[in-house]
Amino acid sequence: MKIGMCMFLWTTQVTQEHEPILRDLKATGFDGVEIPIFAGEVDDYRRLGDMLDKIGLERTAVAAMGDPDMNLISPDKEVRRRGVAHVRHVVDCTAALGADIVSGPLHSTLGYFSGQGPTRQELARSVESQRAIGDHAGMRGVAIGLEALNRFECYLVNTMDALCAHLDEIDHPNIRAMYDTFHANIEEADPIAAFTRHRGHIAHVHISENDRGVPGRGNIPWDETFAAINAGGYDGWLTIESFGRALSDLAAATKVWRDFAESPQAVYREGYRLIAQGIGRAV
Repeated sequence: MKIGMCMFLWTTQVTQEHEPILRDLKATGFDGVEIPIFAGEVDDYRRLGDMLDKIGLERTAVAAMGDPDMNLISPDKEVRRRGVAHVRHVVDCTAALGADIVSGPLHSTLGYFSGQGPTRQELARSVESQRAIGDHAGMRGVAIGLEALNRFECYLVNTMDALCAHLDEIDHPNIRAMYDTFHANIEEADPIAAFTRHRGHIAHVHISENDRGVPGRGNIPWDETFAAINAGGYDGWLTIESFGRALSDLAAATKVWRDFAESPQAVYREGYRLIAQGIGRAV
């Protein structure tokens, strides 16, 4: 397995100015970083990939759908077309970065609600959108890890059961699932069983404490989580996702109103030790 750190803790657009942070992550022991793809062009991510190569960090990518005018489940065909085009651009940037997976809630608009649960029509439109995206991702050698989000952030898929049933409908090899310990802690009656039950769909894992702070300081059952990950034969990324208040827009989107740690260093250094030791014990 590989241990990664999501750059959301600092930014939604990684640039040359973040090189000192990236080098410290490498020195801490991380195999790679997760790069947000929210803005920029393909060449920007190609240059960023070159910098990561020089540092010696592998990488994955993360993105989200934040604009209702690009909602992939909208009844408006033109809105869906814009959404598909946007995710195809995200896929192109992911490939240019040198990553082979991009994860996140790339199924519907983050924070947008209809006032009811998902309809059959919305799920059918999602299948159509995801298949079009999956075909493009396949040509670029990129997998997409769709994320089940808690009910306060989205309504299309909140649990791993719902997400993976939807993936069965989509039935595309490049459209997979991501398991996130934070969301599972909220929505799953048994988060460990939810991982084990759907291991075959899972292409990426986010390690996130129940309060989004320092992994290991909260109530996520880490020993049981790592044991299930190991027993299931998962051999991909375990990527720490944590948030802070440094970026007002991201803080608002993720409902972060207070500091969860005394410093970013506490998050990634303690988090790295938690994962390395936890996986070691689970073997």
